[in-house]
Amino acid sequence: MAVNKAPRRAEDVEVNFQGDENQQRGNWGGQLEFLLSCLGYAVGLGNVWRFPYLCYRNGGALFLIPYAIMLFLVGVPIFVLELSLGQFTSSGPVTCWKFSRLFSGIGWGMVVVSGLVSIYYNMIIGWAIYYLIASFFEIPQGTLPWSRCVPGYASEYCSTFLTPFTAANCTGIYEALDNGVCVYANDTLNPVSGKMALGIWDSTLAEDNKIKEVVPSEDYLMYRVWGRANSAGLHDLGELKWELCLCLLGAWVMVYFALLKGIKSSGKVVYFTAIFPYVMLIVLFIRGLFLDGYQEGIKFYMSADVSRLSDAQVWKDAAVQIFFSLSASWGGLIALSSYNKFHNDCIRDALIVSFGNCLTSFFAGFVIFSYLGFLATEANQPVESVVSSGTGLAFIVYTRAVDSIPAAPLWSILFFLMLITLGLDSEFALVETLLTSYMDLFPQHRKKKWLVLLVMSIVLYLLGLTMCTEGGSYMLDVLDTYSGGWNVLLIALLECIAIAYTYGVCRFIKDIEVMITPTGCFPAWYCFKYWWIICWCFFTPLAVTFVMMFDWLGYTPLKYDDGTEFQTWAQALGWCCTLVVVVAIFIAPIYHFIRIMLNHNGTFAEKLGVFINPTIDWGPALVQHRSLVDYVDGWVVDPNNPISEYPTMDMQPPRYETKVDFHNEGYSSENL
Repeated sequence: MAVNKAPRRAEDVEVNFQGDENQQRGNWGGQLEFLLSCLGYAVGLGNVWRFPYLCYRNGGALFLIPYAIMLFLVGVPIFVLELSLGQFTSSGPVTCWKFSRLFSGIGWGMVVVSGLVSIYYNMIIGWAIYYLIASFFEIPQGTLPWSRCVPGYASEYCSTFLTPFTAANCTGIYEALDNGVCVYANDTLNPVSGKMALGIWDSTLAEDNKIKEVVPSEDYLMYRVWGRANSAGLHDLGELKWELCLCLLGAWVMVYFALLKGIKSSGKVVYFTAIFPYVMLIVLFIRGLFLDGYQEGIKFYMSADVSRLSDAQVWKDAAVQIFFSLSASWGGLIALSSYNKFHNDCIRDALIVSFGNCLTSFFAGFVIFSYLGFLATEANQPVESVVSSGTGLAFIVYTRAVDSIPAAPLWSILFFLMLITLGLDSEFALVETLLTSYMDLFPQHRKKKWLVLLVMSIVLYLLGLTMCTEGGSYMLDVLDTYSGGWNVLLIALLECIAIAYTYGVCRFIKDIEVMITPTGCFPAWYCFKYWWIICWCFFTPLAVTFVMMFDWLGYTPLKYDDGTEFQTWAQALGWCCTLVVVVAIFIAPIYHFIRIMLNHNGTFAEKLGVFINPTIDWGPALVQHRSLVDYVDGWVVDPNNPISEYPTMDMQPPRYETKVDFHNEGYSSENL
């Protein structure tokens, strides 16, 4: 059958953002909405609180070398693959793999990962809301609640409770204990803290006995916000903290109303949530340049240790950071790009977001280390002694630094507003991934999207309540460690295998060219497309496999703060979070294989061909775009009316309609 040739004039493929191209699913209201949504999804909390720490741990500024290499080997190729696949099919992560049911489980794995991460990610946003509200309440006093140790919740060794002691002056009415702590000789309690310890007379002895002076900001997080004083571990979650329940509820309310009308509402919200963090990073950086000791922090950040380049751990950290900072293989990129108009320049968008994300991480390092340099100068300590990662950097180290700055509540408010907006962009995309997948599977429910989203939000909120308990932070550690680890790398590996060796990488390149040429990044496309082919076929799968193997070989059980391992059942719970993703990846193709073998006529080879080859509705959603595909034998332009094109076609149940001569480039049933 003759089909129309792909257009080659710019005016034929001009993207018009007036109105929806796909009336059923809807489209972004403008190119900037999609770009900002992707940028907000990729640029998250990890850019601020993990990348600077990795630079410190892996050789300083030289970490940028393996980081940039992994960007080209892993980050950009996966990013381009997912944006192109979602845009070409106008389908979310569950339904975009119709070119082969063998890989139908990839999308389900993505959905499970996004669901697990969305549960605990919103809890971190809830913590930031807690700190934001606390900062507002302290404006009249001009101080912050974590600037001092409060007897009601602070630990015995909180710093403002303690008095400096030495072996010389811890005598008389005082007694120097063997653990390095100084107390009253007559067992009188410390009048400030109401506990025994007065100070530490020998820090070395104290450290040997696992005793250390604790800053007020750490006690505030541990015992005031989390309530860990009443929890011995994951086995002892304790009671629900109503303040955290309300903060988590507030986070979900924001997510619900932002996504209430799908991309039509979230596309407008990102104009604020995606841009505001950049404004705040610039403001905080300028303020940091006026702090004493800022140059020491930046000098430390830019230091270089060439010897670390020979350490495999450095390259593994670079690959993992690139992979997860771009949020690749979580399904969000496919979901967001599925709402693009067909001829949107997804290659340009992929390059802008990928490099923009990495530059954001680099710049955030300057911001954070300028404050760490100030904090180290104030404490008369080396910079490396105050460096931390994750929640420790955001909620302990940085809050401690802000507390020492004039107008501390103001800067605290700005910082936590930045954290909230950084987190919300990523949370929007995570929940949108779930919502898009559901709507693609059950399009009849699109008119009730508000109800589906409401039920989804309530369920995820209820699941998150375990992290609102006094031991809830332990539960978050389990989810954070096990939900999105090597299982996501497995998804990325399968993506590359599916496109490169089953669907056919050359056909995929033609699919992209049908969408973007000649109006897109034409020179950039022809410069890089062969590089991406090599990456999808070789470099990216090899790099991902290397990181997975390194992760397996270097696995260590999750540990509590005191160094003891989580209980065996807790480790098992974490592995269940990992393996449920793997099960989702493989259970879907097994289900399809059994259905085809039972319900499809023909030989085993023909049934296997149906299992591996595309369905007749694989490809662009609209007939006007399907007619541009003139390079595939057996292509069905209008899958809703296939008989008009193939009147002799042996009709099978709709789920399994596959033409014998319509097969993937990487597979042909004639080879069996």
